[in-house]
Amino acid sequence: MGETREQNATIEPISVVMPVLNEEMYLAQSVEHILSQDYPGELELVLALGPSRDNTTEIARRIASADPRVTVVDNPTGKIPAAINTAIKAARHAVIARVDGHALIPPGYLRLAMATLARTGAVNVGGMMAAEGETPFQRAVAYAMTSPFGVGASRFHTGGQPGPADTVYLGVFRRAAIEQVGGYDEEYLRAEDWEMNHRIRQSGGMIWFEPQLRVTYRPRATVARLGTQYFHYGRWRRVIARQHSGTINLRYLAPPAVTAVVAAGTLAGAAGLAARAARVGGPWPLAATAGLAAPLLYGGFVATVSARATRCLPPRAAARLPLVLATMHMSWGAGFLTSPRRLVHADPEPPARPPGHVH
Repeated sequence: MGETREQNATIEPISVVMPVLNEEMYLAQSVEHILSQDYPGELELVLALGPSRDNTTEIARRIASADPRVTVVDNPTGKIPAAINTAIKAARHAVIARVDGHALIPPGYLRLAMATLARTGAVNVGGMMAAEGETPFQRAVAYAMTSPFGVGASRFHTGGQPGPADTVYLGVFRRAAIEQVGGYDEEYLRAEDWEMNHRIRQSGGMIWFEPQLRVTYRPRATVARLGTQYFHYGRWRRVIARQHSGTINLRYLAPPAVTAVVAAGTLAGAAGLAARAARVGGPWPLAATAGLAAPLLYGGFVATVSARATRCLPPRAAARLPLVLATMHMSWGAGFLTSPRRLVHADPEPPARPPGHVH
């Protein structure tokens, strides 16, 4: 009887909220994974539609017309935090699950998330971004995104033991915890989950990492899109470091440090080589030797990691890994180093807003 009461306590109605923008390739598949959950409780899905440039809006409205559990709301800004806040306002239930339009949650995801909420007393539980590629380039990106050599020791990328965490991928929340801190900060264009989870932790809530909550993630398919993604990751992580003191550590500082050293070394080496060429002979300039050591050492590191990856990656994917790693590291570092102060308001610690207010 006790087990039955405990099981019933984890069967609460759930509102799944999804920010949607330019997701025609994966939206239908992502929604199918939500609506086919083996969760015994009531379930609704709120799609917050941004101004997509593809057929996403038509696909979303067709899905909503075919299933009464799906509601569509407009998000004219196209920004993710605004989309989630808008979807939460339209949602009816006290548990909010965030899922993205290119994420594929496994069949038991919501059941396990609810059991974890009940067992741990956390206000947000989540797990791993299990990157899986389809093309050789995407497979290389997936390897880098799940490796300490690509993203450092981030549990929601690389795994680890269950327990309290700074942040998790996506998340299944107690709605009251979101409302207590005023919802997502709509000035953030990236890192909005980390930033809100920080405010939740500051207000006394616990974020719990559960590695069994693995969500399939499709990586970016081109170098340009991957570089843009990681450039903005680095840029907005610098914003968090400015706004919330004490939230930066060596893992976040490694990419900008490497980027700065490699860039400076390359410039010094090029200058030294140019000077030698202008003199037509003469001794080899020390500046060129010292400068070129930095990019050569970094290149050696990338080559070593890529060689090790040939044990578990197909040859075509392994061949693309050096470019993927360099793109991720240098783009993140460049974004962090060039992040302007004007990106977000100057208030270092936004005060918690009263319950029920989601801006």
